[in-house]
Amino acid sequence: MGNLPNSRSSIRLLLTLQLLLLLLLHSPSTSSAITAGIQSHKPSPRTADPLCDPFTGFWVRDDAYPVYPHSSCPVIDPEFNCQLYGRPDSDYLRYRWKPAACELPPFDALYFLERMTGKTIMFVGDSLGRNQWESLICMLHVAAPLSATVMSRGDPLSTYKFLEQDVSVSFYRAPYLVDIAVEGGKKILRLDDISENGEAWTEADVLCFDSGHWWTHRGGLQGWDYMEYDGAYYQDMDRVEAFLKGMSTWAKWMDLRVDDTRTRVFFQSLSPTHYNALEWSGPVSKNCYGETEPVSGWNYTAVSLTKGGMMQVLRSVLGSMRVPAYLLDITRLSELRKDAHPSIYSGDLSPQQRANPDRSADCSHWCLPGLPDTWNQLFYTVLFYF
Repeated sequence: MGNLPNSRSSIRLLLTLQLLLLLLLHSPSTSSAITAGIQSHKPSPRTADPLCDPFTGFWVRDDAYPVYPHSSCPVIDPEFNCQLYGRPDSDYLRYRWKPAACELPPFDALYFLERMTGKTIMFVGDSLGRNQWESLICMLHVAAPLSATVMSRGDPLSTYKFLEQDVSVSFYRAPYLVDIAVEGGKKILRLDDISENGEAWTEADVLCFDSGHWWTHRGGLQGWDYMEYDGAYYQDMDRVEAFLKGMSTWAKWMDLRVDDTRTRVFFQSLSPTHYNALEWSGPVSKNCYGETEPVSGWNYTAVSLTKGGMMQVLRSVLGSMRVPAYLLDITRLSELRKDAHPSIYSGDLSPQQRANPDRSADCSHWCLPGLPDTWNQLFYTVLFYF
């Protein structure tokens, strides 16, 4: 019985401490601080700064880049995997895009997966869209390397799914967006028909389109034998006019079939090429081969007259749509990156082709890691901040 007073004192002290703890937890300032601490890793939602054009700026050296090593990503195609296939330099990996009037938020992969839980993000277009699709998977995978995933590759649809978060990141191959049919052994580019391709996009929550390069191809690279429009067949027509007809068909379908209260729509501007070294100062070869740093400055531009006309078409069509379609205007910032192409360091090239960079260098696609990671940081910024 001699220890009873001490026991009572201990009980009173414990009750007092519990009461103080409850008061602290229910204090507005303390509660706010705790909530802020829990959510400190998340971006703060805000409206876009009217002075901030994220696509106008310059490249700065940043040794914190790249955002992932090539060896950590399970989906990089050989044609984009420059480090794996022998590219000897790595400075091209260490550049960060700096908008002139603001800072881009850091790419938070875990936040992306959380916000996109139960949703599908789909890239639709040509191999530049596939370039960006693989980049986004790499950027997400490096933050959640132990998450269960499943990959299904097909043509035209491929999907990489993060099972724990129920997030699907898909690529649908449709270089012209409009349909291509085969009649009598001939490929027919149907400028006024998108019914087949479009059905694959209806369930996506975020759509990111690109198209452009294939409209300019001729000869053996041309993807069709005839064009069809309004019941008439054409062996050829002005390519900008054809692009306008195809894009108008796409826009009408989007306005008719897309629920803009559910689905966000983006369109990536034309990705530039660097096959003509006369377009920049101090070239080291006839094309992008051997280039190791960006073009300096802000306003370098080398878009051909055809592609310049196509950019005008793209802006006009997007501006006329009922469904909001945000233009991811990556053309000029990408034009500065003559150093970021696979060149001859592509798994798709034979030793004989690598020995002849004047003819074989790939100055159209982009290395991964590399420039498409910046495209996706801009995509992320617009998706969650604008």
